[in-house]
Parts: sequence; C-alpha cells; structure tokens
Amino acid sequence: MNLINSGYKRLIFRRPKQVRLSRSRYGTIGIFVFLMLVSAFMILPIFYSVVQAFKPIDEIFAYPPKFFVKNPSLDNFTQVFELADNLWVPFTRYLFNSLFISTFGTALYVFISSLAAYPLAKVRFPGHVIFSQLIVWTLLFRAEVTAIPQYIVISKLGFLNTYVAVIIPALAGTLGVFLMKQFIISAIPDEILEAARIDGAREFGILFRIVMPAVKPAWLTLIIFAFQIFWNENGAQQYIFSENLKQLPTVLSTIASGGIARAGAGSAVSVLLMIPPILIFILSQSSVMQTMSHSGLK
Repeated sequence: MNLINSGYKRLIFRRPKQVRLSRSRYGTIGIFVFLMLVSAFMILPIFYSVVQAFKPIDEIFAYPPKFFVKNPSLDNFTQVFELADNLWVPFTRYLFNSLFISTFGTALYVFISSLAAYPLAKVRFPGHVIFSQLIVWTLLFRAEVTAIPQYIVISKLGFLNTYVAVIIPALAGTLGVFLMKQFIISAIPDEILEAARIDGAREFGILFRIVMPAVKPAWLTLIIFAFQIFWNENGAQQYIFSENLKQLPTVLSTIASGGIARAGAGSAVSVLLMIPPILIFILSQSSVMQTMSHSGLK
C-alpha cells in the first residue's frame, strides 16, 4: 500500500513544465517597479501603526502627523503591561484563553472544513448542487446578520459563558469549506481516487493519506484565516460574562479605551495583537498564492 501511495503522490505532485516568458528586460523592470509601489502602499498602514507605538504622547498628537518617530520610547508598551498587572485577573490567564481558543478552534475548523469539502468536491450525491450553492450564498452574509439567531441557539444549548460559545459560531463559517472544495477539485484527479478505491482504500483513508497531503497549501492558508478570526475575536464576548474566560483582545481593547492619556497604550496594543497572525502568515506565506489561484478568489 505504501508503494501505491507513493505512486499516487508522484502523479499528484508532478512538476509543471516551465514556460519561458517572451518579455523584454524593460518590461520586467517596469513590472518590478509597479509591484514595489503597490507593496509600499499596502505596507504603509502597518508601518504607521508600528511607528505610532514607539512615539511619546506629544508626537502622537503632533500636527501634521509624522511617519517617523524623533524620540523612540518603550513607555507605551510599559504602560500596557503595568495596566495589565493591575487587573483583577492575571494577564497570563487572558493570554491562555486566547491561545487555547485560537489553537483548538483553528485545528477544529480545518478538520471540519476538510471533512465537508471532500464529499462536495468528489462525491455526487442527491442535493450536491444545492449544498454547493448554499455554501457560496452564505459567504454573502456578515456576522451581524446572524448575531441574534446565533445567540438564541447558543443560549438554548447552554453554552453561554464557556469556551464553546466562542468556538462554535466560528465553525459555522463556510469560507474554509469553499477554499478546500475548490482546491480539491483542481488538484486531485478523479482517476487517483478511483485507483485508491480499487486497491481497497476507504474514504477516510483516501482523505487523510492522499487528499490532505496533496492539498497542503489549502489547509495552511486556511490555518492563517482561521487563526486570525479566533485570535482577533472580540464580538463573541456577548457570550462570555466571566472575566476568567475573556480573551486577550478584549482586555487590551479595554486598556486602550482610556481616553487621550492611553493613546500611546492603544497604539502598542495594536502592534501586540498583530504579532501572532503576522508570524503565522510568514511561516506559511508560500501556500497562500497557490491556494488563491486554485480557488478563484482575488
């Protein structure tokens, strides 16, 4: 069976033929300059947020605003941690809540999305087209539209004031199913799956031994999206009343909302919340473009 699986993987991971582009040197330079300008425009908000975090209070409110800091200082970050130490609940508890919910929720989201995407992509069952269309239609609705029904369901199930109340609503998102479905359709030939079934492989074995390794870029991209959703989750706090269960963005937002005196702390909070999603993106950035090209998203 291992020999057969290795044959499947060779068929799936065949390198495409390299195509030589008939483009002049000046055209390449022009495209490079254009992409550099677009990249600089896109990175400008992140750069400005980082600069603001190191500005003293007088430079933050200087007019006109400056994109560089004259007297960099760590006082804003120091103020954040000093305020966090004076909270009723230890800062490490908020950090644990965010890490646990983000890690466990991301893993569960990827697992459920993969289980749902595989039959939609490769199995023709009654109602297949309807379910596929429903997934696309649900992408049109914002979270605010379903907030009240979600609260009623969570309350009736008795999940209020638990970690489950934060994780379950996010699992209902269909973006992960859509991404995995589109990638499986384009990356996995039906002949490979039929050959595996003839050799006696079951559907779960096909999914986890053939399909999932072949669509690694898709679920790595999904990890980025899911982790960002769970880590920055602040709207689900209507389900959480206990201070011991609240997440890090909630307490940091509370610290930052102290008026003008905490404007520097608010800038530091923004930088602290950006660090984990950026690190995860850097570790798996090579998979994002490949996934988007297969899924059709822009």
